[in-house]
Amino acid sequence: MRDNDSAQALAEAVRAAYDAGTPIEIVGGGTRRALGRQPTGAPLSVAGHVGIVEYDPAEFVVTVRAGTPVAALEEILGRERQALAVDVPRLDATSTIGGALAIGLTGPSRPYSGALRDAVLGVRIVSGTGEILRFGGQVLKNVAGFDVARLMVGAYGTLGLLLDTSLRLARRAEVEEVRDLVLDWRAAHAALRRWEGALPVTGACYVGGTLHVRLAGREERVAAARRIVGGEVGKPAFFTDMRDLRGPFFAPPGDLWRLLVPSDVPWEPETLIDWAGTQRLWRLSGDPGPVFQYAARWRGQAMRLMGGDRSQGPWAPIAPATMALMARIKAAMDPHAILNRGRLYPDW
Repeated sequence: MRDNDSAQALAEAVRAAYDAGTPIEIVGGGTRRALGRQPTGAPLSVAGHVGIVEYDPAEFVVTVRAGTPVAALEEILGRERQALAVDVPRLDATSTIGGALAIGLTGPSRPYSGALRDAVLGVRIVSGTGEILRFGGQVLKNVAGFDVARLMVGAYGTLGLLLDTSLRLARRAEVEEVRDLVLDWRAAHAALRRWEGALPVTGACYVGGTLHVRLAGREERVAAARRIVGGEVGKPAFFTDMRDLRGPFFAPPGDLWRLLVPSDVPWEPETLIDWAGTQRLWRLSGDPGPVFQYAARWRGQAMRLMGGDRSQGPWAPIAPATMALMARIKAAMDPHAILNRGRLYPDW
């Protein structure tokens, strides 16, 4: 099916749901369906809406359809020694670009290369009324609708069905390696502060008394950084597993909570420290009160990443003024609340 045909078919399906007032669940690869609340509605697949719309390696920009697997896109970019500008999590080979943007998670490179929304230059979506809309552009200087394009990132598909997106790219590193250092948390924190901005660090995670550091870039610069960082050779797959939410720390038992706090907040021994201290992953079953209290104490954010009762909201309570603003945006983009109804909040 051609792009125009598949886009129009998706728009017509959304329009029919809008006219009938019936909800739909947007499904890509299906690998992220366990994140967020359980939505209601008949599944509408975007898995057939795949492929590259436009790719100019000289401009470091690609426009790609939402049903395209992240792994397939990375393979194409790799032929030009390029990559997505940020770590984009994928849970398996079927994880799609649209699903990645809908959830909005960014991997270990977040403090060094920016968030996933920073890489989004523009989007084309189907609104909750079945209308095809375009926001943003393919180059940085085109800022028309830029904020609306970024709103799609982390909206869990509740503001629009993503058709395609234009993404910023980066040059692929010549070499990449992981160094492991056995340190207490104070020494690990101090080391990262010393290296900030001076070394080609693209990932830093502290767990179980070990600081894992990823170095990437030109061969000579990585070699120089290796001599400064020291430590032992680590497993190359460590940061890939962190990006894709794999490994022992992500396995049951207990709910897995994600906290975003200032990097200088004391590093708790029972947490996994990522993003050089800003992101904390905490295993805790039962009452989420301690997690919410911790986030409030340090003026941070909390959400349940894995586990728990999906009928219950995975986020800490939101201020009424913020919720009111979010509700107005939702009403403008999806007035009948048919898109992934219940995924973020019970009524929308």
